[in-house]
Amino acid sequence: MHAPSPSRPATKKSRKAFWLKQLHMWHWMSSAISLIGLILFAVTGFTLNHAADIEGSPVVTEKSAQVPVPLLAQLAKAEPADAKGPLPGPVADWVEENFPVRAGEAEWSADEVYLPAPRPGGDAWVAIDRVTGDVTSEVTDRGWISYLNDLHKGRNSGGEWSLFIDIFALACLIFGITGLFLLWLHSAKRKSTWPLVGAGLAIPAAIAIIYIH
Repeated sequence: MHAPSPSRPATKKSRKAFWLKQLHMWHWMSSAISLIGLILFAVTGFTLNHAADIEGSPVVTEKSAQVPVPLLAQLAKAEPADAKGPLPGPVADWVEENFPVRAGEAEWSADEVYLPAPRPGGDAWVAIDRVTGDVTSEVTDRGWISYLNDLHKGRNSGGEWSLFIDIFALACLIFGITGLFLLWLHSAKRKSTWPLVGAGLAIPAAIAIIYIH
């Protein structure tokens, strides 16, 4: 005698349980990955919105030095193909040892090499006289709030931070999509689900349409 085949409601219930398990797993994993980033971006969203009220006064530090003669000779011989190019390796190492900058691409002229070094929360530059070897630099620090705000915008934060933002954005997308499906699966027992979701869309849309021109 054959066992009775599973009923359609049982199959449907089993399928729903499978998807619930998958959605919960991806939802908590993406939330764990994006948790700290979400807190950071929420806080800096507030500080950016009120930047004029809470941003501190910048602190400017100036420094001067003299390029050693052997390195100055390398600068005199170096001729980039165009107006921009990296410093010779030994010169770049010397600059990084003596100034709080990363020696990236520099701007070259007949008399001077100008090395811009923008960074989150501030700015910096180093100027080297190719004739005399005199070096001047200036570092501007706008404080940790400005630093976090620039991280939020990805401003002058490098390729590694840009990669992190991409991964964080993907984790947030998974978090949001799985959350939406979980809302859908539980909405039958929670009548306020879709009105609240609709309000989350309607409120910013109405503000944008009515007040932003």
